[in-house]
Amino acid sequence: MSVQAYILIQTEVGKASSVAKSVSAIAGVTLAEGVTGPYDVIMRAESPSMEEFGRAILSKVQAVPGITRTLTCPVTY
Repeated sequence: MSVQAYILIQTEVGKASSVAKSVSAIAGVTLAEGVTGPYDVIMRAESPSMEEFGRAILSKVQAVPGITRTLTCPVTY
């Protein structure tokens, strides 16, 4: 069973578009869109395991320039 999660991203002012484009290029990311509200970008990603999710996706997302904070919300069903 794969692990799926939404990651809510806050960015520096004016960086939402470039962040969404950057994270959408990461392997395992299935969706990345700019939104309004307390978060600037919402993305969805999938990985074979939680360990792989952290290593292959989260670590790369957190390295994207312009991101100030992330919140990971695993899909439960």
